[in-house]
Amino acid sequence: MPSRFRRPRVLVIGCGDVGLRVARQLGPRVRVIALTSSPGRVGQLRSRGITPLQGNLDAPRSLARLAGLAERVVHLAPPGADLGGCWWRDLRSQALLRALRLRSPPFALVYASTSGVYGDCQGALVGENRLPRPQTPRAQRRLDAERQVRFFGRGTGARASILRIPGIYAADRAGGTPRERLLKGTPVLRAEDDVYTNHVHADDLARMVVAALWRGRPQRVYNASDDSRLKMGEYFDLAAGLYGLAPPPRIARDTAQDRLPLVLLSFMGESRRLDNARIKHELRVRLLFPTPKEGLQAPRDAA
Repeated sequence: MPSRFRRPRVLVIGCGDVGLRVARQLGPRVRVIALTSSPGRVGQLRSRGITPLQGNLDAPRSLARLAGLAERVVHLAPPGADLGGCWWRDLRSQALLRALRLRSPPFALVYASTSGVYGDCQGALVGENRLPRPQTPRAQRRLDAERQVRFFGRGTGARASILRIPGIYAADRAGGTPRERLLKGTPVLRAEDDVYTNHVHADDLARMVVAALWRGRPQRVYNASDDSRLKMGEYFDLAAGLYGLAPPPRIARDTAQDRLPLVLLSFMGESRRLDNARIKHELRVRLLFPTPKEGLQAPRDAA
């Protein structure tokens, strides 16, 4: 058989920045196929050695060709927008999983969720066994997708893994560092009001995805986080020191609503510290960037 049919096949759904890093980690011995809804991305994907396949998660009929296409699937696509009566459902994951059931379900499936499904934990150390309590519609849709992925794994025998991902950063990622916010002078909460945040470098995240594809346990959840235990203000102070910029101004929580955008305020309403022991012990991932101090200083082509 031609070599392109002998190579293991991995299907990437949502092949943005992290998906491209996953493809790079997989290397030439694996045939990477990426679903894209944008004809303009076909050339870019091909230039990276990725086989493009046009389809749209919001158009379920376009997904039938995904059935039986690959032994392993990486699902990185976010849920769709709030659809009124279905505000808590991830209809994109529903359409994808229905298509994958049509013929020869994949052996392994990795879904990229969010640590936001835990909700506000008031700074507690959070392991994967903690009961999720999502506080935003976005996080609720992610939790719905997790349930669908687990049900898919149990029903088809696929080894489904779920990565709960915090804030992703990298110098070569669009908006991937705090530099722009520091230059704008965007304030953060004062120390007594501040919240814990969690981070992962985009290259480490790609390595976690690949490890889960081959080593993830059936229907297993993993906190895809680095080792840091930083509050949000501490993270921005660290970045300011590394970049030689002024630290951000500090404000009280009761004045934040008048000075900060709603998206940023939503992150400031939740505080937790992720326990990442499982991803290191079970998936045997050794972090290249254990804290943002190493990651923010890394050259753009570090990995």
